[in-house]
Amino acid sequence: MAAPRDTVAPWTRTRLRAAPGAAVALALLVALTASLAAVFPRAVDRYEDAGLRRAVEEATAQWTSVQLSAPQPAAELPQEEREWALLPDTLGKQYARLLDVVRRPLVADREQSTYGVRNAEPLEAPETWLPRPSGLPAQMSLAAPNGLADHARLREGRLPRTHGTVTAATAEVEAAVTTETAEKLRIKAGSVIHVPGVERAPLAVRVTGIVAPRDPEGAYWTTQPLLRRPSLARIPGSIGNEETYWLGALLLPPDAAPALLGTPGNPLRYWQLAPDPAVLTARDLSRLHSAVAALESGPDLLKVRDFTDPLTEATTDLDEVLTSYAGLRSGISPLVAVAAFGTGTVAAIVLLMAGGLAADRRRTELALLRARGGSLRGVMGRLLTETAVVAVPAGALGLTAALLAVPYGRLSYAVTAAAAVTLLACAVLPLRAATAHRVVRVHGAREDLTSVRPSRRRTVAELTLLVLASAAVFALRRRGAASGDQLVSLAPVLIGVIAALVLVRVYPLPLRRLARPAGRLRGAVGHLSLARAGRTSVSTVLPLLALLTALTTAAFGGSVLAGVADARDRAALLTLGADARIEATGPLPAGLPEKVRSTSGAGEVTALSITYLAKPEVGPVTVPLAGVEPEEYARLAGRTGLGTFPAGELSRPDTAAKRVLPALASPSVAERYGTRPLLVRLEDGSEITVRIVLVRDLTPAVSGTDFLVVDRSGLGTEAARPTALLVTGDHLDAGALHNAAGAGTDVRLRSEERARYVDSPLQSGAERVYTAAVAAGAGYAVLALLLALVRAAPERAALLARLRTMGLTRSQGRRLLVLEALPGALLAAAGGALTGWAAVRLLAPGIDLTTIALATPGGEPPPGTAPLHTDPASLLLPAVAVLLLSTGIAAAQAWWTGRKGSVTELRAGDAR
Repeated sequence: MAAPRDTVAPWTRTRLRAAPGAAVALALLVALTASLAAVFPRAVDRYEDAGLRRAVEEATAQWTSVQLSAPQPAAELPQEEREWALLPDTLGKQYARLLDVVRRPLVADREQSTYGVRNAEPLEAPETWLPRPSGLPAQMSLAAPNGLADHARLREGRLPRTHGTVTAATAEVEAAVTTETAEKLRIKAGSVIHVPGVERAPLAVRVTGIVAPRDPEGAYWTTQPLLRRPSLARIPGSIGNEETYWLGALLLPPDAAPALLGTPGNPLRYWQLAPDPAVLTARDLSRLHSAVAALESGPDLLKVRDFTDPLTEATTDLDEVLTSYAGLRSGISPLVAVAAFGTGTVAAIVLLMAGGLAADRRRTELALLRARGGSLRGVMGRLLTETAVVAVPAGALGLTAALLAVPYGRLSYAVTAAAAVTLLACAVLPLRAATAHRVVRVHGAREDLTSVRPSRRRTVAELTLLVLASAAVFALRRRGAASGDQLVSLAPVLIGVIAALVLVRVYPLPLRRLARPAGRLRGAVGHLSLARAGRTSVSTVLPLLALLTALTTAAFGGSVLAGVADARDRAALLTLGADARIEATGPLPAGLPEKVRSTSGAGEVTALSITYLAKPEVGPVTVPLAGVEPEEYARLAGRTGLGTFPAGELSRPDTAAKRVLPALASPSVAERYGTRPLLVRLEDGSEITVRIVLVRDLTPAVSGTDFLVVDRSGLGTEAARPTALLVTGDHLDAGALHNAAGAGTDVRLRSEERARYVDSPLQSGAERVYTAAVAAGAGYAVLALLLALVRAAPERAALLARLRTMGLTRSQGRRLLVLEALPGALLAAAGGALTGWAAVRLLAPGIDLTTIALATPGGEPPPGTAPLHTDPASLLLPAVAVLLLSTGIAAAQAWWTGRKGSVTELRAGDAR
């Protein structure tokens, strides 16, 4: 019978059962951090890709489609071969080969891409029943697009078709027109339009049907807008509407394309490729540029010429759209990277602190293992195993949660980020234990700043960080945030790191000096608290580092967000001149100012008489001129901060002999005309004489750089009638303003104008990610503070228990812990605020928030710029929160310790 074997409990299971709370806390921390790390790159991918697709969609297909065209076959070729080259079978085969040539990531949207034949030059139609605005005959463009039946609904008649074989000599063909063409050119089903022929009789085109586009905004119709909508054209060199004519399109069936060879319209074969926005991604932007360039003027165009025509040309403005998007992205990405690096640094510090807390909690156990012969490698292996059992599943859970929360984005980046977090969490405890127990000791040495001096290696490391931070700040101030250097994005973090290391070295010195005079005061609480704060543990470096980094990032991030909001608000104010602007092309009703003033939220209403085409010196140059009531307008300018001036200097002179009106002008107008009397002719033909007496860069009435402002009472009766109202108020009711203004007026609110600057998902997405990153950094900073207090809690509890045996009261114990925590809290709060202020001031010259704040549809820059400035709330509120939280937790710990017994803390031999 076999002898019974001793059962040895597994190490990992035993350790996890011994401290389940610590294991659960570690799992939660790793899961949360891994989830945030995995979400970040996918969130960035999502808003960047959405911004690219929005940019391509809003640019319209006329800009983004790649249009390839080939001239008509050479005249020396046989006529049958020339006609064969225009047939849909031939063009369709070439179109299929063209799709194979296009490189990814440029992918054509096959539903909106097409091919066909069209005239390069329109043809005059002699029919007199076609509208002639100025007596000139209408001109028609013949086009034979493929897939008309799939992209249009028949509204009247039938779709055109061919009868037999169509050649260049065919006398009549059928066509369709769109509903807009039919309406504006008075074309009906059955109408016949003749176009000139070449060495033959005019070609008759019979309209058999009227169609409506299924997707009027799709690339099929918008790449060549003339196919859908006719337009009024003007003969080059004509003035006004004197020589205008209608230009429309007749849509022939594809098999009728050879008939265009018999007209002088220079028929072109065309293939238009509409990019599919759904497959465009920002990460492929450089490859997309290359694909467009290769097809527009590179090797891919040579391939296309091999199977189409040697003279085939490609045109597109997609590259300009991509370049505009790349500029917007390059201005936003560095700012998001600043928040990412800051939050990532604080999260890494928290993981290091969690590992250090676990190592301290098990210091006696690990020292005993080493004293009993445990090898350093064996102990590290066991610690790595038990940590990995908790951290790896937690990291996988966090990654899964991130993938479910943000299902879009690159998987590899998310997995890498979550794996990095998990690996760091697994490695911290073994490495800390290896560092602390490399040498076998029975009793641990003191680790406060009295006995542990900074080593040379630490000094070298701190000097290296100082050099890196200085280089990053210098690079950012010189090249700007959009330089693409990741070191630049680390600059706020490096500034916080340097400040933390410097403060840890410096701040015990004044505390020790203060402890000496405090020792002569009555009572021991003050002296003892200062003495303990001055002998702080070396382990406070990490908490202070986390707090300062988080506070610096929060101050920088808050200043960025505040700067963006202020820039949009300022730009909206510059555009409108007040909180709301009501304007019409003609005079406003006489009672409108009172109606507007009575609406909800309206404050002061300032009436303006604006003439946008005033002509100084009765010359060709026009300048906007605003007639105002000086007192009201001066109050408005003072309230808005747009060109404040004393009202008396703009008032009309009292004496009738003085007919020269004082004027307020922009610098450009003042430089152009000087201060001499200036004759100005208004739009109604009346004339006034003004003299420029005030010069201001800005004014509420006009948002441009050229303007004149005069007293309205000096204008004629017609010119003095108000054409605009500027309304101020805190909570304006948009609906009430629209109802009061009535039809025929333009009502714009400052809030609506402000929202217009958030045009791209790239902007809004970056703001959300930035805000989330700053908030996450603040949360990790609070967690770092809690970990630091938890680490010091056993030692503080033992201290209070021992002091109570010496007569310390509970209120004195609370004061002791609060006063002990107060210097460190003040250090972190003041240092964080100062470091944040310094970071913003140092980095502000290299950062321009205009891109993220003021992008507008069409790419036109709004008035004003968006420099980075310090936001007091972002500096003070986080610092005050740290101060209150630190002292509050210390007071709560003292209160809780006072309610517990002192037996546990007074056990003999307890290493506390």
